[in-house]
Amino acid sequence: MKKPILIFALFFIALPFFSKEPQGYKELDMVHLEGSSFQIGQNSQTYTAFRKINSFYINKYETPYTLWYKIRKQAEKNGYHFENPGQEGSNGKRGKVPTIKGYGQPVTMINWYDAIVWCNAYSEIQSKTPCYTYKGQIIRDSSDAARCDLAVLDMNADGYRLPTEAEWEYAARYTPSGLTPGDTISGDFAWTFENADATRAVGTTGTPFEEDAPPEPSSGYANKAGLYDMTGNVIEFCWDWFADYTEQKDGELAAGPSFGENRVARGASWSPYTLFVYTGDRYSYAPDECYNYMGFRIVKSK
Repeated sequence: MKKPILIFALFFIALPFFSKEPQGYKELDMVHLEGSSFQIGQNSQTYTAFRKINSFYINKYETPYTLWYKIRKQAEKNGYHFENPGQEGSNGKRGKVPTIKGYGQPVTMINWYDAIVWCNAYSEIQSKTPCYTYKGQIIRDSSDAARCDLAVLDMNADGYRLPTEAEWEYAARYTPSGLTPGDTISGDFAWTFENADATRAVGTTGTPFEEDAPPEPSSGYANKAGLYDMTGNVIEFCWDWFADYTEQKDGELAAGPSFGENRVARGASWSPYTLFVYTGDRYSYAPDECYNYMGFRIVKSK
């Protein structure tokens, strides 16, 4: 008789976690942005360039660990492999079950390879076409660095992917009446090294933080596009190889060079290692690097 009682008790212990999602917050909540043209890096970078992008959808939130964990576990059953299991925010335990206390924390301690493979996994689980392939084959193993480095991005697929650098900056600077100048901070508030010593739940910027009563996801301030944490909390992977901007040619994808050494990351974080907080600021990381101030958000073309 003890075993059924134990199972019953564990169910009610776990119940708060599964019923905790606050009203108005969804792990995946995509915003549609109409395509346009703009000057990338305006008022922030020494070199700028013209960019024309198509309309796309972008998630309001940095990818939360709850969603990462759920998709990763299901994907591994389907033959996917992840070099890094990720963790719950900056202080979580690697690969462990999400906790009630850490609800809404962004996934960290993953690298760029893990992120694109996870996007493919999520796409397949949702019966969408994955965006990342090598020689026509879907990339399902983030430890296969060679295949990941040579990945081909299909912008016409309906699956999930990382934003291009141009899409990310466009979303960060977007307002209904046009783009803000490139030297502004994205949103009214940001979790940076000046006001945070760790990651916070996604979408809580601008709210009072108390250790015993942390704010709930989506309770903070979004930018003019309705996106949270475009500056601060964790820096976010982009698709592009890092390089000086060049002018975009007619019909060319605004996604940087075909090869390189480092990938672009954007957005600043809580860490003092990421001091640049403006919408046009850029970071450069090797695709196999992972830190507890590094995460991502997803987009899709259609």
